[in-house]
Amino acid sequence: MNVKHINQTELSERWQISARTLERWRKEGIGPVYLKMHGRVTYREEDILAYEGGCLRKSTSEYADEGDIA
Repeated sequence: MNVKHINQTELSERWQISARTLERWRKEGIGPVYLKMHGRVTYREEDILAYEGGCLRKSTSEYADEGDIA
C-alpha cells in the first residue's frame, strides 16, 4: 500500500491559501480529513482528491455540501 501524504505547507500552496486558514478549518471541522501523529499534521492525497471532487459544481445554483468552503 503506497499512500502519499501532503503536509500543510504543500496543501496551502496547492490551494493558494494560507497555512493559517487550514489550521482554522481543522478547528472548525472544514476541509479534508487529516492525520495527526506526534504533533504533525498531514493529509492523504486520496482524501484531498475526494474533498476536491466533492467541491465541484456545474452551476452557481447548486447547493453546497455541508463543510464546503464557500
